[in-house]
Amino acid sequence: MGARDMFGYYLDLALHSFKRNPALTALMVLAIAVGIGASMTTLTVLHVLSGDPLPGKSADIYYPQIDPQDARGMMPGTMPPEQVTLIDGVNLLRAKRADRQALMFGGAVPIQPDSSTLDPFYVEARFTTADFFPMFDAPFLYGHGWSAADDQARAREVVITRRLDDKLFRGADSVGRTLQIGGTTFRVVGVLDRWRPNPHFYDLDTGEYDYFEQVFLPLQTAMELHFDHNGSSDCWGNGTGGSNSAGIYPSPQCVWLQFWVELDSPAKAAAYKQFLIHYSEEQRALGRFQRAPNVRLDNLMQWLAYEQVVPSDVRLQAWLAFGFLLVCLVNTVGLMLAKFLRRSSELSVRRALGASKRALFAQLLTEAGVVGIAGGVGGLLLALLGLWLVRRRPSDYAALAHLDPAMLAATFALALAASLIAGVLPAWRACNVAPALQIKSN
Repeated sequence: MGARDMFGYYLDLALHSFKRNPALTALMVLAIAVGIGASMTTLTVLHVLSGDPLPGKSADIYYPQIDPQDARGMMPGTMPPEQVTLIDGVNLLRAKRADRQALMFGGAVPIQPDSSTLDPFYVEARFTTADFFPMFDAPFLYGHGWSAADDQARAREVVITRRLDDKLFRGADSVGRTLQIGGTTFRVVGVLDRWRPNPHFYDLDTGEYDYFEQVFLPLQTAMELHFDHNGSSDCWGNGTGGSNSAGIYPSPQCVWLQFWVELDSPAKAAAYKQFLIHYSEEQRALGRFQRAPNVRLDNLMQWLAYEQVVPSDVRLQAWLAFGFLLVCLVNTVGLMLAKFLRRSSELSVRRALGASKRALFAQLLTEAGVVGIAGGVGGLLLALLGLWLVRRRPSDYAALAHLDPAMLAATFALALAASLIAGVLPAWRACNVAPALQIKSN
């Protein structure tokens, strides 16, 4: 008899066994289903929140940090600020030591639609430089981003999202059309396709999850027009907690912008870190920096880990759920042990007729596997219910709680593995019962 025939035979024996003990079988399936449902709900949320927002490219995207603060409060091991000053951001941008670089900050702008059926409204905006789009692989539905020359010319050009294009232009190609933003006329040069990286890695201060901008403008243009800054700032020194001389943006002694670079090799990353050290030394010699060079250069995933963007309660819930799954497996082991040992007489007869311990062990593990598959189906339904409940929570990441194909496959893989592990000890015990004693007692 071939392996496929043997498996079919074992499967048939398992189904007959389930029919003889439906209550015990249902309890085993329920125990697996509840444990899988709880663990996959929390594991899916953890998977979504800890995912790579730029798959295939995150290792080449880096977030430089330098320390321009004064000497007060300086302690060994102090981390550099998480943002940069305008002076340092512009200096690093103009140095062009990376393959690509982007300086940015977030805000909100008023949109004045041409249509009489739409009232003016505010949208979230990103004020940045030209490399933003190619560096982060932002996909375009129509058109393209602006150029570095447009940055310098403070061009009145704008990139909008597909969602805003649908609202203002009914989904038509709006490249070349004009848009009134804050009382100024801008020309649409590009429309982004659906692009909502989660987490919102390039500016975690404006929002970590389920946050996206609908308008992208050249940085110098936005500053010339005094568009609002919406984000955090950290200042130092006496009387430097306010705005700059124009009264609009944080003072020169404040860090408030984000600066990202693209470096396509470890050698370039090492050279860029050395450049940051030299830059800090140069600024210290000029009297701007007071501290010894204190720099960091994390790639994207290292930066997200450093920022601990995954909420600690989500990690705790995942551990608790797997602990609950372990309890369910212990109960399943007990139920399987009781079920298999009650069939000692049947198994002994099979041994007496020539079946090997190995064959009996395979038969019982097949039965355990079928329990696992059934438990996986139940666990999947419970996980879908659990994720639906998560999406009803007020958390900013709640809307992201969906089961993707990878987690769907993981649900059944975990259920099958859990049931097989739970079945090993009961199957081994049942296979090692002396057949002669069972046959004699019957």
